[in-house]
Amino acid sequence: MSDTPIRSARVFCIANQKGGVGKTTTSINLAAALAQLGKKVLLIDLDPQGNATMGSGIDKNEATVNLYQVLIGSASIHEARLRSETGQYDVLPANREMSGAEIDLVQMAARETRLKQALASVQNEYDFVLIDCPPALSLLTLNGLASAHGVIIPMQCEYFALEGLSDLVNTIKRVYRNLNPDLVLIGLLRVMYDTRITLQQQVSAQLEAHFGDKVFQTIVPRNVRLAEAPSYGMPGVVYDKSARGAKAYFAFAQELVRRVDRMAA
Repeated sequence: MSDTPIRSARVFCIANQKGGVGKTTTSINLAAALAQLGKKVLLIDLDPQGNATMGSGIDKNEATVNLYQVLIGSASIHEARLRSETGQYDVLPANREMSGAEIDLVQMAARETRLKQALASVQNEYDFVLIDCPPALSLLTLNGLASAHGVIIPMQCEYFALEGLSDLVNTIKRVYRNLNPDLVLIGLLRVMYDTRITLQQQVSAQLEAHFGDKVFQTIVPRNVRLAEAPSYGMPGVVYDKSARGAKAYFAFAQELVRRVDRMAA
């Protein structure tokens, strides 16, 4: 009998109901950084815009079998997943077809848990499954939250971000009560941070005071190299490892692994 431990993926949603807060950048770079740490990673692109797919170096328009087919039950994850050669992780791609999934799912039984059912077939093939959620509380986002063990919230340290955060925390609580009793808030990640802006320092301090150790110690600075990387179809941690943003995401991956190990202990 083999002494190799059976792998069981930790499934995390990268979520925030506010758009433009770095969810996709976080998803791509965390996936690639975890892969660099020797972890087997699946990145699920749950957003019809397909930005996580494109940012991983995969042409979303050529992904003829994608997450849409998985959700409606006409394909498995094994058939739909593709390899990010630049990031060295697997991707369950999305494109504009996903917009139709919202309408199709409404008619289906157990519509909030279609993704969870599909993930069961690959649960033991990965260390981490990361789900890049769209910036809205939709059936797609609910599928992500219903599938996950936890939620990672990337957020900017701005005034309006605090209001959106309270809404998202309430959503997580509702999903926990009604759909997924395993769901927890893993932590808040401060992104696009500029130390020169006093308000950002104040909001950061408020987050630490209110959420305590739920706030990740790693802070991702605003960084041009991270913004450039997707146009080359690669994660920032691969595009320029020496960039401040890339170093921060690699440190974040290490911090997340430590946090997950503590949770499992």
